[in-house]
Amino acid sequence: MNKIITILFLCFFILQAEDEYELGKGVQVASLPLYVGGYFSADYAQSKAVTTYRLNDIALLAYGTFEKLSYMAEVEYKDFYTHSQYPNSYSITKDRDLHVERLYFDYIYNENFAVTLGKYNSPIGLWNLLPVNALRQTIFNPMTSDIIFPNYTTGAVVSYSTYSDYGLKIGVIYQNNDDFDDNYNNYKLDQHYGLNVVYEKDDYTLKLDGGYFHQTNAFDDTEFLHYALLSGKYDSDKFQFSTELGYQQGQREITSLAGYVQGLYRFTEQHIGSIRVESYDDRLSADVGQLAVFTYTYRPLFPIAIKSEYELNSHDLQDKLMFSLSVIF
Repeated sequence: MNKIITILFLCFFILQAEDEYELGKGVQVASLPLYVGGYFSADYAQSKAVTTYRLNDIALLAYGTFEKLSYMAEVEYKDFYTHSQYPNSYSITKDRDLHVERLYFDYIYNENFAVTLGKYNSPIGLWNLLPVNALRQTIFNPMTSDIIFPNYTTGAVVSYSTYSDYGLKIGVIYQNNDDFDDNYNNYKLDQHYGLNVVYEKDDYTLKLDGGYFHQTNAFDDTEFLHYALLSGKYDSDKFQFSTELGYQQGQREITSLAGYVQGLYRFTEQHIGSIRVESYDDRLSADVGQLAVFTYTYRPLFPIAIKSEYELNSHDLQDKLMFSLSVIF
């Protein structure tokens, strides 16, 4: 607890020292190409089986841009404090490990070519590109982001983009080494190769991702897992409609399937409602289910998200009511 209090105190001191500070924009260190910021989130969940209070996602960021080069460094406490209340007992868990979530450099060679080196969010699908809770519409990501592909990659991305009446982007993912922090990823892996193609025109986005990776904690150490994900989005001033459909396959059979459709309506800039329906089949863990998620988000300021959410689950004991507060500073 002393560590997190120290970090929050330092952040508060920095912000108070900066007269022109704007919430969510971070603070520039002197005149250097260096900004310091962060974010945190806390949530409450109640189901028939358990009630949970959690302090989560306490992160500190350093980032900046210098000519064609930009960078991002992020360290985070995940599940820092969790209190779980059961009908006849309770448990408290604390994760005091400071994880490396992102650590990478971007180099913009010209208007067409760019390179990323380091540990970064795998540029797969739609949701995985929004790692900060305050920027997402729902409290939790859909299952397509949890079971189909690695959330993070440590290696390189080379991308080619064109711009005319439409936008076309092609990216190649490469990893042939261990993760910077293999305890902060949904898979432990030492190889990951992928390809993605993104087509954008007006309010429409269509994306196709595919690749394979080798997880180091697999029962069969020689097995590679292949994945494919098809994503689409329509985003206007008032409405947003998005969908993802993906599968994962081992060398012998399909191991996971997942997909969702989500609709979002912006009543105002501060008040947003959404509904997501999803289905998944995780054959590795023998878990099959369907979800319907109803979310209302209130943003008094853009960097602050207060969410209330109700999840209907095909597993009756997992129906739950949730609330969360997340802030970018």
